[in-house]
Amino acid sequence: MSLPLLAVSFLVLLVAAYHLYGRWVARQFAINDETPTPAHTMSDGVDYVPTSKFYLFAQHFSAIAAAGPIAGPILACQSWGWLPCLFWISLGVVFIGAVHDFSTLTASVRHGALSIAEITKEHLGPKAGLAMMLFIWIALIYVIVAFADITASSFTGVTEELAGSQLSFNPGGAVAAASIMYLLLAVVLGVVQRLFNPPLWLVTITFVPMTLALSWFGTQISQFFLLDGRTWGILILLYCGVASVIPVWALLQPRGYLGGFVLYLALGLGVIGVFFGGYEIKAAAFTTWDFGGMTGSLFPFLFVTIACGACSGFHGLVCSGTTSKQVDRESHMQSVGYGGMLAEAFVALIALVTIMIVTPEEIKGLKPGTIYGNGIGGFMTILIGKKNLQFAITFGAMAFSTFVFDTLDVCTRLGRYILQELFRWKSRAGALGATAITVALPAYFLLFSKEGAWVKFWTLFGASNQLLAALSLLAVTIWLYRSRRRIWFTILPMLFVLVITLWSLGSIVLANLQAADGAGMETIIAATACAFILLALYLAVTALVAVREERVRRARA
Repeated sequence: MSLPLLAVSFLVLLVAAYHLYGRWVARQFAINDETPTPAHTMSDGVDYVPTSKFYLFAQHFSAIAAAGPIAGPILACQSWGWLPCLFWISLGVVFIGAVHDFSTLTASVRHGALSIAEITKEHLGPKAGLAMMLFIWIALIYVIVAFADITASSFTGVTEELAGSQLSFNPGGAVAAASIMYLLLAVVLGVVQRLFNPPLWLVTITFVPMTLALSWFGTQISQFFLLDGRTWGILILLYCGVASVIPVWALLQPRGYLGGFVLYLALGLGVIGVFFGGYEIKAAAFTTWDFGGMTGSLFPFLFVTIACGACSGFHGLVCSGTTSKQVDRESHMQSVGYGGMLAEAFVALIALVTIMIVTPEEIKGLKPGTIYGNGIGGFMTILIGKKNLQFAITFGAMAFSTFVFDTLDVCTRLGRYILQELFRWKSRAGALGATAITVALPAYFLLFSKEGAWVKFWTLFGASNQLLAALSLLAVTIWLYRSRRRIWFTILPMLFVLVITLWSLGSIVLANLQAADGAGMETIIAATACAFILLALYLAVTALVAVREERVRRARA
C-alpha cells in the first residue's frame, strides 16, 4: 500500500466515524443546547469561562496532544511493525479513545463540571471517590516528572532530537528561548483579548505568524539561555505552579490556542510529506509477536506502548478538569471531545509515518524524538529546500518540545483541582497549598534522580494511563446505567482496556522485582504498579456492588 492511499483511507475512516458513530453516541447522551452549561451557570472569570468552539478545540487539542501519540507509535513500530500499530490506532480511537473523551466530557458537564473522581464518588460512594482521586493524583505526578524531565533535557542542548547535529547556534538554548517567548506571547494574547476582545480572525492572523517566527528568532538568541538540566527542571516546575493558579484567560486558553496551531502546522507538514514527498514504506509491516523479555509481547504491550495515540486516561482528566468548565454549548462537546481525540489519532499516524519511511538500519540506536524530528524536518524541506535541513530538524525538535511543554501546566492545574476537591480547600490559600504539594514530589524526583530517568517510567505511564481510561469509562457506565441509558458502547471498551492494563501492570511488577537491587527505581516502579492494580480492583468490585444494588432497587420499585 502506498503512503497517500493509506493516509486517505485513514482520514476517510476518521471523518466517517465522527459523522456516524460520533453522532450516534451524542444521541445516547441526549445533547441539548437549551441546557445551560457550567461555564454559564458557574461563571467566575477564572476557571469557569464560556469559550467559543473553535478556540476551545485548539486549547483542548494542544493540552491532550503531547509526547504520547508521537513516541508511543514509533516505539511500538520498532518493536512489532507498523501494521499492528495502524490497526490498533484505527479501531482503538473510533470505538474506545474518542468515546472515552466524549463520555467523560459529557459526564462532567452534566455533573456541574466535576472531575471524574468526584463523579465516581457520587455514583460509587466516598471511598471509591477517594480511591479514584488517589489513583489520578499519583498518575499525574508521574506525568509531570516525565514531561518536566524531557522538556528540561531539550533546553540543555542534549535533547535526543538534535543529538549529533552540527549547527551554528546552541540547539538547547534555541528551544528554551523559543519556548519562553512562546509563553510570553500567550500572556500578551490573553491580556489583549481580555482588554480589547478583538475578532478571533484578527487574533489568529496576528499572533499565529508571530508564534512561528519565534522558532527562528530562538536560534538568534540561543546563547542567552544556557542552564543545566536540573535548574531548568526546577524553573519549569515553578512555571507550572504559577500557571496552575492564574486565571485560564491569562495563559491556559491563549497558550492552548497558539499551541494548537503549532500542532496544526506539524500535521500540515506531515500531510505534505505523505502526499508530495515521494516517500515509500520501508519499514516492515510486521516483525514479531514477542521480541523478548517480560514486556516484549505484542499482547498486551502494543496497546499500552501506543497509549495516547488510540486511548488516553489523561484526556479524561483534561475533559473533566478544565475543558468542561469552558464548554459554551452542549453541542460543542462532540467536536471537542470526540473530534479532538480523532485529531490526536492523526498525530499518531504522522508519527508512525516518520518511522515507516526509513529502514531499520537508518534508525538503529535512535530514540523516538530523533526519528520524529528528522521526519518532520524532512517534510519541511519540501517547502524550504534541503539546504535548510538542519533548521527544519530544529523546528521539528521545537515542535516536539512544545507539545510536551503545553501539557505540563495542565497536569499541575489538574493536580491542584484534585487536592482541592479532596480536602475541600476552596480558598485561594487552598489553591496555593494544593499547587505546592503537587509540584513538590516532582521537584524531589528531578533533584535526586539521574537525568533522563523518565525513560524508566514510560511503560508504567502507558499502562496507568490506559487503566485510568478504563476506570473513567467504568464511572461513566454506572452513571448511564442509573440513568437508564444504553451502556454497551462504554462497558465493552472498558472491559477490554481493563483486562489489557491489569495484565500489563502485572508483568511490569514481575519484571521490575526481578531487576530490583534494594530500594532503587525498579522497586519504586513495582510498588506503584501494585498500588494501581489494587486501586483498580477495588473500584471494579465497588462498581459490581453498585450495579447489584441498583438492580435490587429497580426490582422493588
